[in-house]
Amino acid sequence: MPCLIALLALVAPRLTIVVLVIVSDWIGAAYQTVLWPLLGFVFMPYTTLAYALAIHQAGSVSGGWLALVVLAVLADLGSMGGGGRSAHAVVVVREP
Repeated sequence: MPCLIALLALVAPRLTIVVLVIVSDWIGAAYQTVLWPLLGFVFMPYTTLAYALAIHQAGSVSGGWLALVVLAVLADLGSMGGGGRSAHAVVVVREP
């Protein structure tokens, strides 16, 4: 089951957050309020999942877990920035 959730997290992080909220208490135990997971769901789902995993496994974000959270932040920023480059694409049309 954990491998299935990990694969789901890579493909659909928001769906994984919803499944974890329904099935377990990982998100609730990692965050003290509802605001941060809700903002994470909307803006940075990979970071939300990585932080919850770090808190669940180690109790804090340090060492290798910090590296995982930093990679998740970079993945979130990369997934957000991809649409901007394609929006500014210039199409050159040559007339005969």
